[in-house]
This record gives sequence, structure tokens and C-alpha cells, in this order.
Amino acid sequence: MNNKIIVYIILLLFCAIPTSLYPQKRSKAADLCDKAEKALNQRDFDKALSYLKQAVQKDPAYADTYILMGDAYNFTLKSDSAAACYDKAIKLIGDPDPLLYNIAATEYAKCGQYQNAYRYYDLFLQKGLQYTEVLTEAQKGLANCKFAMEAMKTPVDYDLQNMGPNINSEWDESLAALTADDETIIFTVRRPKDAHTVCAFCQNEEDLYSSERNGSAWAPRKVLSAPVTTGYNEGAQSISPDGNYLLYTMCNADYGIGSCDLYWAKRIGERWSRPRNFGTPVNSGAWESQPSMAADGVTIYFASSRPGGFGGMDIWKTTMTSEGAFTAPENLGATINTPEDDAAPFIHSDGHTLYFASNGRVGMGGYDLYYSMLQPDGSWTEPQNLGYPINTWNDEVNIFINAQGTTAYIASDKAGGFGGLDLYSFDLDDNLRPSPVTYIKGRVTDAITGEPLRAEIQMIDLESRQLLTGTASDEETGEYLACVHTGKNVLLNVSRPSYPFYSENFQVEESYTHLKPYVKDIVLQPAEVGTVVVLNNIFFDFDRSDLKTESYVELDRLVDYLSHNRIRIEIGGHTDNTGSSEYNERLSRDRAKSVYDYLIAHGIAESRLTYRGYGMQKPIASNETEEGRAKNRRTEFTIIQ
Repeated sequence: MNNKIIVYIILLLFCAIPTSLYPQKRSKAADLCDKAEKALNQRDFDKALSYLKQAVQKDPAYADTYILMGDAYNFTLKSDSAAACYDKAIKLIGDPDPLLYNIAATEYAKCGQYQNAYRYYDLFLQKGLQYTEVLTEAQKGLANCKFAMEAMKTPVDYDLQNMGPNINSEWDESLAALTADDETIIFTVRRPKDAHTVCAFCQNEEDLYSSERNGSAWAPRKVLSAPVTTGYNEGAQSISPDGNYLLYTMCNADYGIGSCDLYWAKRIGERWSRPRNFGTPVNSGAWESQPSMAADGVTIYFASSRPGGFGGMDIWKTTMTSEGAFTAPENLGATINTPEDDAAPFIHSDGHTLYFASNGRVGMGGYDLYYSMLQPDGSWTEPQNLGYPINTWNDEVNIFINAQGTTAYIASDKAGGFGGLDLYSFDLDDNLRPSPVTYIKGRVTDAITGEPLRAEIQMIDLESRQLLTGTASDEETGEYLACVHTGKNVLLNVSRPSYPFYSENFQVEESYTHLKPYVKDIVLQPAEVGTVVVLNNIFFDFDRSDLKTESYVELDRLVDYLSHNRIRIEIGGHTDNTGSSEYNERLSRDRAKSVYDYLIAHGIAESRLTYRGYGMQKPIASNETEEGRAKNRRTEFTIIQ
């Protein structure tokens, strides 16, 4: 047999153990083993196994036979059979070359037999220090076994539910992506190629399909129509939480920049726009794939093999500065990325919980799923493994979690499905959930004509002034969908050029079980003399007229509006009916003046402003309830010229 040791079997899976290092008598099975080795070199694995099974009959105690048989199973990815054969050879030899321990350990780990893998990794690291090329991999394998055995003692909740025949088929379905309201799903289907498939050497084609929720079930799926679907491979997609943008990957296109590029399309009414390549600097001559857009509508995470990373595939992010224009990608850094492959990023609708796949970290082996949290200073927490049985000895490479944070979606080829990979959902373990997010949806229309309007919609954290959600209503229907983050004091701002903006305040406690969506149609008033706009995000302490810092976001919006519209306004302060008329008029006047002073300090001419305190004179709700009194305690502006 070949005397040269090829030490990279763990990575390449193409070698035979140097049996000449194990002194043995020439067996009557040796000729059959020689034939089997020749067949292995020709990649004729069936023939090799046929010879080896005959060899076992002739001499069941000949170690060479089991080593070669292990190689044959190894080459054909039958790790359980390969591990059993290597184990048999080790027992027959007694004290083999340590490399055999490492190879046996690797195969045991691949099929989840972690105790056997741990034993052989440990033996290799005791006796095989001369094999420096594979020591690091063996040390990582040993650490994986430790982690896996502990993880299997405390499994996370995991009850897979097949998504049914309207979603799944005999083909491969994967990579689910849903809108924030859980009403639309888009996923990748890998089907046999047909006459329209462009790739001549491909046996399959990937296309994007969608389905709409129909009560508690999903409607029959439909392929996304042209211009999104082509004869090329479209997949590895995401849909923005508001449903307005479809981001996906197309590979080997004649008009691409690299092997795989990122593309985007925009929803207009019931159709998708013509897809466009992200272009440079996002796409490069390397591989870019697996985009995921945050709820802010501008931050996009993706995987790339471009130079400048930490090795293999890394996770990067870019910012959409205007529609179709993107910043130079920024690597997420060493906390997220490793020298191996880190990919399949999914940023949850909460804007700070990132899920991704990696084979460069301690885990169950192969690709595992992890999550990390974005901190206020822009750093990431140390990634945490999602645990067993979400992660197993197989490769887990994608997960999607709904906005509420309760349900996860993955692809699996577990028995009992419709064929190949199917899409499944499961209730996410409490310990793995992101911050819950709900949503607001409705239509934006003109107050006079009732016509639908395209308007910019933003949700802003009033404390940090961070943009949490960015979206726009549909230009044809006026419909919108925006994420509402929990545990924060949030401003809703709806704006359209020449219209006074609309604002509202949300303070939603964190809860997975009591989150309710908001349904609200928003009517924008044209800028006319007499138009009144309530400023719902101006705050004062009790019995005080000093502006709270949470008011600055709303006031800055007003400054911006006045800067772009030549109008004159009156700022009005109002109270409820608690207290005397004199007290309420004085307090409301002082509060209106605080807003007046802020606007002047930020560049608005004094000649364009006036202020007045109305006290309790103009209620807009009943003062008989606390809710009504809260509405009456307000600041507003009126267009007077």
C-alpha cells in the first residue's frame, strides 16, 4: 500500500492510512485490498467496497481492509460506517499510527457520536504531536465534543412543524423570509432545470416563491413573476420588514460583477420593480450573498468572500444612503467573524439581534447557528450558540425569526416531509428570543381628496434619537407597515413634502404574549391657513414649562419642516381642566414659549412665529377621563399665513 501519509484527510477526505506503519503479515486478503485501493484511486467506490467485502470474508482480522473500507465510506460521506471501520482497524492494530485516531474521531463527530470522537481526539493529542498540520483542527474537534456533550444534556425547546403542502413540495424549499406582520412569506425553491434555465451545466435552478397567509394557513405558493424571476439562479433572499424591498442573490449572470451578486427590487402596488444590481462598492469580483435588511430601512447585512476580512466568508454591512445608493461595506469585526466561514446573517426586526451561521467557533461541529447583540456603542456581544437540537452534528446554515420574537423558521430534510428540504416552523425557546416587536399598519391619504399618498414613515427612539424603523407608504395604494419597538419611548413621524408632518407617541412594554398590532389610517392635512397640527412628542414635567430632552426629536422635525416651507405659525399650549383658569393659561403660555424659544434658537426667524397659551379653553377630548385629560394637555401649531 502507499507509504506516503497524506495528513489532510479531515479537510480533503481523499487519503488512505499508511498501513505499512503497522507491521502485519501478508494476508490472503491483501490482493483484494490492492484492487480496492486501485478502485479508490479511480473513484470507483462501489467496486472498491465489493473487493473489500470479499476481503473481509477471506480474512476478517486484516486491518488494511477496514482502513480502506473506512476511506470508501468516508469518500461517499457515510460517516457512521466510516467511523465503525476505522474503529475496527484501531482495535485490530492495538497501537496504530496516531493519525488514525484523529481520522476516526472526525468521522465519529460527523455523525454525532461525540463520546467516541472525544476519546479518539484525546488519544491523538496525546500521541500525535508530530502531526502539526492537523493539531489545531483536532483541538477544535475536542472542544466541540465537550460543548456538544454538555449541550445535549440541556436541550432547548424544539418542536418542528412542517409548513404544509402549500409551501413545501418534492423539491428543496429553504430560506424563509417574512414581513413584520407575518402575512407574506418569500422563500427559495431549488427545482430541476427546464428549457428556460440559462446555466448550461446546472442540473437545477433556484427561484423565488411567495405565499400570503390565509387565516391560520398559507395560500398555495406562487413563483415570483418577471422581472424578478429569470432563467438564472435567484435565491438567498430577504424581504424588508415593511415588505417594500426584496433583496436577493443572483449567481453567474452575464451582467454580474462577481460570481454571485446582490440585487434589489421594490414593491409598487402588487408588483415588483425591475431588479437592480447593488453595484460597486457593495458587489465585487468576489462572492456576495445572503442580504438582510434591518427595520431602519437603510442598514443591510450580507456575507462576502471579498478581500479585507478575517478569512473565508465574513459578515459585512452597508447603508443605503438613498434608494439604490450604498456606502462602502464595513466588516463587522473580530467579535463576529473568524478565520473560517461566517455567513447567512439575519438581523431581527428589533434592529440589534443578529443571527448567523459559522463553522469557525466551538459548537456541535460543522456550521452552527449563533446570535449576538448590537450594543449602544456599536460593539457586538460575544456570539452565543443556539444550542441543541437547533444545532446538531449536521450543518445548520439559516434561521428566520418573526418580529414578535416567538416563532423561528428553518429548512430541514427530516423524515416525514414532502421531499428534500422542507420549511418548518417552531416556537423559539424563551432564552433565545430577541426583543419583541409589534407593528402599525394602515393607509396614508390626503385629508381633502382622500387620494393615497406616498409618505416617509419613521420610528425614532426619543432617548437615543436613533432611527429604529424607516419605511414609506406605497405610492399607488397608500398602504404602509412599520415596526414598533418595545421597551422604548418612540416617536412616529409621517412626512411628505409640502404637507405638515403627523406625529404620534408609542410606549410599548416588552411582552411576547400581549403584543397587539396597531391599525391606523393616517390623514395628512394640506398646508393651508387654519391647519392645526398636534405635536404629540413634546414633553414637560408636572407643573413645569422646561422642555424635556425627549422633546428635541419632534422639535427638530418642526425646525426642518419650517426650513423647507415658507409659512407663519402660531404655537399653542393647552391644558386639561385641573386647576384654576389663571394657572392653566399661565402654564400653557410658558410651555408654548419654550417651544417658541427653541425654534428661534435653531434658526427660525422670530417674524414667522407667535405663541399663545389657551389653558383649558379648547379641549379636544372629555376631561372626565384620564385618557381624555392627557389628550387635552398638548402643544400644537396652527398655520396662520
